[in-house]
Amino acid sequence: MSDITATIATACRVMAACGLVEHVLGHISARQGTSHLLVRCRGPREAGLAATEPDDIRRVPMTGTPDQLNGWSAPNELPIHRAVLRRHPRSTVVVHAHPPAVVTASLLDEPLLPIYGSYDIPGARMAADGIPVWDRSALVTTDELADAMVDALGDRPVVILRGHGLVSVAGGDPDTAVKTAVLQALAVDTLARMTLAVRQAGGTPRAISDDDLAALPDLGGGFNVETMWRHLLTRLPAKA
Repeated sequence: MSDITATIATACRVMAACGLVEHVLGHISARQGTSHLLVRCRGPREAGLAATEPDDIRRVPMTGTPDQLNGWSAPNELPIHRAVLRRHPRSTVVVHAHPPAVVTASLLDEPLLPIYGSYDIPGARMAADGIPVWDRSALVTTDELADAMVDALGDRPVVILRGHGLVSVAGGDPDTAVKTAVLQALAVDTLARMTLAVRQAGGTPRAISDDDLAALPDLGGGFNVETMWRHLLTRLPAKA
């Protein structure tokens, strides 16, 4: 078992613990060389992402029909991962999740704004730079649909799929990239939840000022990624 396989499995459980996925839907992949990727597959005793084990992470080719998975099946939306990794050579990890708040907020057909600053600095910056929305709710099972989704993603780290969920992408060292991609998804989920809360309270979401945004410090990857990841691990239920 490789370290990245264990990291992907843990990250799937983290996504479930944080409410980024529900039940059995959602997956994470990592590039493996030029011709393959590792991806969370559905096992013979499938129990959802909260129960993901390293054995559920399987090696599949970048093209063609996956075979020899020994009872596991690749995600129906494998084209999402293939298209992103094919068209973004510097990307090493892809996360696909279905956060309910993000799905709900996407149906408002309004962009997520940087409505707060220090509360979540990475999320504020992401919103200020713009989070694109792909205006399709289809199951992304073909290369054509996946390519259209990647067109919408552009050079941004996250794209929202209207009425469906989101895709988060990260590059660099795969272990760090898995954590980064999950944390990006969590930041978008937090933005969506807070935006919906403002609306439910009768308010109108508005962006913070450019001056306040510019004054936000960069706390660095050690805090934004590693410290946050250690915290998220504490949310995992203890294994029996």
